Amino acid sequence: MRLDKDFLWSVLPDAVVAHGQFPEDFLFCVDTRSLQKGDIFIALKGKQTDGHLFVKDALQKHAGGIFIEKSKQDLLKDLDQDLLKKKLVVLVDNALSALTLLATAWRQRFDYPVVGITGSVGKTSTKEVLARIVAESGKNYLVSRGNQNSVIGLSLNVLRMRPTHEGAIFELGINKRGEMETLVDIAKPTIGLITGVGHTHMAGLGAVADIAAEKRIIFKYFKEENIGVINGDQPMLSSIGYAHPVIRFGCKTTNQIQARKVRINESSIDFVLKIYHKKYSIRMQGTHIGVVFNAIAAACVARLLGIHDDVILKGIQQQIVVPGRFECKKLTTGKGSLIDDCYNASPESVKAALLAFEKIETQAKKILVFGDMLELGVDSAFWHRQIGRFLRKAPSVHTVILVGSLVKWVSKTLPVGIKVELVATWQEAVELLKKLVAQESLLLVKGSTAGYTNGLVHLVRHFTANPQNGQDIQLIAATAMKDDILHTKKKERTLS
Repeated sequence: MRLDKDFLWSVLPDAVVAHGQFPEDFLFCVDTRSLQKGDIFIALKGKQTDGHLFVKDALQKHAGGIFIEKSKQDLLKDLDQDLLKKKLVVLVDNALSALTLLATAWRQRFDYPVVGITGSVGKTSTKEVLARIVAESGKNYLVSRGNQNSVIGLSLNVLRMRPTHEGAIFELGINKRGEMETLVDIAKPTIGLITGVGHTHMAGLGAVADIAAEKRIIFKYFKEENIGVINGDQPMLSSIGYAHPVIRFGCKTTNQIQARKVRINESSIDFVLKIYHKKYSIRMQGTHIGVVFNAIAAACVARLLGIHDDVILKGIQQQIVVPGRFECKKLTTGKGSLIDDCYNASPESVKAALLAFEKIETQAKKILVFGDMLELGVDSAFWHRQIGRFLRKAPSVHTVILVGSLVKWVSKTLPVGIKVELVATWQEAVELLKKLVAQESLLLVKGSTAGYTNGLVHLVRHFTANPQNGQDIQLIAATAMKDDILHTKKKERTLS
């Protein structure tokens, strides 16, 4: 299997091969900053820039070829022709359409299991847990990179599929109606997992019931032989009739895969994992209840992939750190530690983070830095007020710093006696924190993905030991929110 003229013209009959030969192997790339030698650069028109502006840069970095739009082919005349030697140059009508069509057709060439993971929270973390289990089993599965779950990111990952893989695991993320159908048309998962639904992207998706309906489209192509995995604790998923078998996970006894007797300790969580009629004692590091649901969701899928329980137990009990998801870092400016949970924020994820934060036993002063929760639609003020009320369940929080404009509603319902500061920018928050962290402190930083424009990731970078981490999270987040992968971070080269 390879990218050749026959495959190209079967998918894009109007494409023109203007120059060069097809490579023996290929990877596609849409960002010259992450381009590796031999990659084929697709010049996409992003929301912030146009990839055609970077064609010369791609060739200078030894790209194996380029896909450009026919309307931009005049740019080839201005290039040093030496850069085009032995390079594949393909002209297409629309670069984004070409990418998705190629990915859709490429996916059809493989008949091994393809897992699709979606949900309002926990997609990336669950994917990483499942990837660890699969690796422990010795199976060679392709796993999508980072949180590349948009149409562009998914297409790039599907085009990494090879006959040497035994299966693939992809993440599917949406923020408006109609996107799930597009993603499913590309990936055509044979196993689908919905981690759960919550109040995220409501501005683009509508009420929670609408979000659940959109998520369920992941099962669009399922037949009797396909099995879906759903969060059985949520009635809007579990009470629905499906035309195919489903396995439910959660804490309720009606689920096939259960987490029972959950006990959150100072630095770990103990629970009984019930896989059908078998019970296992589990201990996981951390205090965030999300790790339990990530683990049992991954265990469901692993069971469907034929992985033995012993391997599943070993995989889920290994600590997995996902950047920006309750990630503990040492402060370099000041004394103490910072928990970076600022990749995204919904009412549900904020509450879970606060409960986990409360469980941490420490003599350090606890400080919450909280940014606007975005895309909550007309009920935004209500949900922010709810967070203020919920802080009564986290009495160990000493100080709250609110960053942005919507967070003003949080301040109106905070518990009496808690110290609160309301600022507009991350820079102002930094100045306040410089004084506070002079004493031993534990910070929790939480905010919405698009809130990176408000700079919470910059605040994390300012106070922690590894500034590159913050930059990576910011770039990935921009991709997830804007479906504009022209701003993604440098990728790994590994295919499996």
